[in-house]
Amino acid sequence: MNLTEATRMILAESAAHPELMRAARHAYDECAAGRTPTYQVLGGILREAARKGLYPVLRERYGDRAFEEMVMVMGREVDRQAPVPARRVT
Repeated sequence: MNLTEATRMILAESAAHPELMRAARHAYDECAAGRTPTYQVLGGILREAARKGLYPVLRERYGDRAFEEMVMVMGREVDRQAPVPARRVT
């Protein structure tokens, strides 16, 4: 699964949640245009989907394996882009 497919999964199920739908549409459009959405957008989509109770719906519709791949693809991209905080030396 790639990032475009992962964002499309959430976009397809987000119609009842306008804020989530806008963010997922933006991320999907970025992917379709060959650009990578920012980690802030992807992380926000994952958080909002969890808050809105979309995860059980996604699991039921696509299956456990596809759901887990979707979360992993998006999570890996967030992890890849997110800045690493400086360590404080005490």
